[in-house]
Amino acid sequence: MSIKRMMWMCTAALLLSLPVFAGPGEFGLPKGDPEKLGLSAEKLGAIKTQLNGFVEKGQLPGFVIAVARAGEVAYFEAFGMRDVERKKPMTSDTIFRMYSMTKPITGAAVMTLVDAKKISLDDPVSKYIPEFAEMKVLIEKKDGTTELVAAERPITLKHLMTHTSGLVYGIFDTGKLGEEYRKANLNSDGAAGITLEEFAKRAATLPLKCQPGAAWHYGVNMDVLGRVIEVATGMRFADYLEKTLFAPLGMNDAGFHVAKENADRLAANYGPDTAKTKMTRIDDPANSPFLKVPSQDSGGGGMVATAGDYLRFAQMLLNGGELDGVRVLSKEAVEEMTSNQLPAELGPAPLNLMAGISFKGIGFGYCGATPMKGAGMTIFGGEGEYSWGGYASTDFWIDKKEGIVGLVLTQLIPTATYPTRTIMRNGVAAATVKKHANGDTD
Repeated sequence: MSIKRMMWMCTAALLLSLPVFAGPGEFGLPKGDPEKLGLSAEKLGAIKTQLNGFVEKGQLPGFVIAVARAGEVAYFEAFGMRDVERKKPMTSDTIFRMYSMTKPITGAAVMTLVDAKKISLDDPVSKYIPEFAEMKVLIEKKDGTTELVAAERPITLKHLMTHTSGLVYGIFDTGKLGEEYRKANLNSDGAAGITLEEFAKRAATLPLKCQPGAAWHYGVNMDVLGRVIEVATGMRFADYLEKTLFAPLGMNDAGFHVAKENADRLAANYGPDTAKTKMTRIDDPANSPFLKVPSQDSGGGGMVATAGDYLRFAQMLLNGGELDGVRVLSKEAVEEMTSNQLPAELGPAPLNLMAGISFKGIGFGYCGATPMKGAGMTIFGGEGEYSWGGYASTDFWIDKKEGIVGLVLTQLIPTATYPTRTIMRNGVAAATVKKHANGDTD
């Protein structure tokens, strides 16, 4: 643990009157007996066999996978390599680029301020970032021409939390608006070298994809939320996360860069070849940008963490806002965050992440997906689940009905190149031999 982290843990404990934890241990949570937790050890082991096939074929470097139930780790495996070229094995304390798995943590940070009544989700974004006061919407017509019209209503914090603001990602939007984002060099990875304040102001100069609240579009919403937190608290976003979430929850390696003394634990990042038969390294941990403090703390995709760190965060959500006797969120805030917040008028399939994939029945809470009531089983699980993934093929979910946390981490861009999420979810479902976290079968 770095000296800075130790200082922050002590400071946060003093400010929040919370106990300081020496550390979460190897797996982040206590180790439990899978059979006593109502899970089949044999079937859990089959998950590794399936995922290891990608490692043996040279398609993926390695994995850390974990399943927890009733607050205990029933299954935890690290296998393959975190750095293939240097022959460094994957370990339980490997540090991963979380990319969009940063988003739920940003959402939780926002809800701490809602709990404290320092902000309201009905607040207009312009209350904190005045540049968002007068927004325009870009209408792209079938004949290729465009038109700018005034926004009919202000963007609220809730619009940002649910990706319904009209903001987009330039790398994903293939239309005229995406072009404008790319020309503006509006990158949330810090590559433009601008601060979070400058980033938010630059985002406000661009038009919106739709009227606020009218549709779901994946975008830089959580990055803007990070700036809102800075304005509301007077703290740098990373420092606020450290104070309110990372230190109290014992997330010892979570942050926006990897400290020098921990650099050896950062996994290499890869991409598939054209035929998706092999992989090539695209981010060498020896000179990765994640080894430096970024110019902006990206609430949409800038975090790094270990499996143990994220398990602790996810278990806190599953517990309704507390972990090991430390409460960081109210039960009401967590329930709101992990329940569908999209209005019925957006239809039965409001998410539009990837062409050719059905998102029917999938809603969105705050900064993460959750199936709609009555939707049955979806690609994001069933009712009572809350989840999200990251650009480098990282995924997590919590299952409120079964008391389960699942986590599958590797490092390959783009996500969904291989069905790692599906293998993990199906494997856990097959291994669940008793319903409910307490082992009851009724």
